[in-house]
Amino acid sequence: MAWKPGLLPLLLLLLGPAPARSFGQLPLVLNTWPFRNATMAAWKTLAAGGSALDAVESGCATCEQQQCDGSVGFGGSPDESGETTLDAMIMDGTTMNVGAVGDLRRIKNAIGVARKVLEHTTHTLLAGEAATKFAESMGFINEDLSTNVSQALHSDWRARNCQPNYWKNVIPDSSKYCGPYKPPTVLKRDGITYEDTAQSYGHDTIGMVVIHKTGNIAAGTSTNGIKFKIPGRIGDSPIPGSGAYADDMVGAAAATGDGDILMRFVPSYQAVEYMRRGENPTTACEKVISRIQKYFPKFFGAVICANVTGSYGAACNKLSTFTQFPFMVYNPLKSAPTEEKVDCI
Repeated sequence: MAWKPGLLPLLLLLLGPAPARSFGQLPLVLNTWPFRNATMAAWKTLAAGGSALDAVESGCATCEQQQCDGSVGFGGSPDESGETTLDAMIMDGTTMNVGAVGDLRRIKNAIGVARKVLEHTTHTLLAGEAATKFAESMGFINEDLSTNVSQALHSDWRARNCQPNYWKNVIPDSSKYCGPYKPPTVLKRDGITYEDTAQSYGHDTIGMVVIHKTGNIAAGTSTNGIKFKIPGRIGDSPIPGSGAYADDMVGAAAATGDGDILMRFVPSYQAVEYMRRGENPTTACEKVISRIQKYFPKFFGAVICANVTGSYGAACNKLSTFTQFPFMVYNPLKSAPTEEKVDCI
């Protein structure tokens, strides 16, 4: 049969754009903060023949083991009672399946438990003591997550009259005293001024995006949350679309910062949707940050984004103590995991 010129546009329409791996930008490992060892672990997993999901799990698990910045894994960010609890999620951009855990207690490998939720249940998120029981049934060891460091942090916080904390409109006055707290008979509903949490609390998350050379995409997160949180609090990290989001047809994104603010805007999902509409990764990230700024101009947060071509970008909200956001990149165009920085907007 003779070739007809009109067949090419039709084939392109049916098959979609050619995979960007031909440009040498894949595979890609992209993660929040300068957690180089996590980036390297994910890359080595890919080099050994692992999947995108395997790489995300390996990278986040490395941060859990090494207690990256004290904000990931055991022995960091004790809650009001002095206990360290963990949040994590992992998402498969091929199937759109997710596994996540929140308020996970006494289990060190949160991302590993999240992977088990993905692979062995039809649920998306398990939380609290029941998540711990699930982890034990999957073979994970129940052990204390506290360390001398986390215990000292908690003792010092108590000595400072439990400052800072996350209560409002309660008695006794939470800005001066420790609890237990109760609501007053009549709440005084004054306007609440949002504080610069980057300075007040300083918390991070590892958020990771991996694009396999075949085009399969995965994303994940792991964190021990914010210091001195109210027990039971779960942040944005294990929430699909908030902490991270992946779609093989478009790309992926992950967020870090004040999870209580971020989860209200599902920033990772929104970033992927901006890219779906044709925005480049940097613009997609910036639009997400701008959207949140309209309501919370002093929020602490950043987003990383990557599309199916292997192009990537990041954006962050500018604060007096936070003017640049560092993140890690590794692809075939780089000889080693590389730290890059973006100026906040």
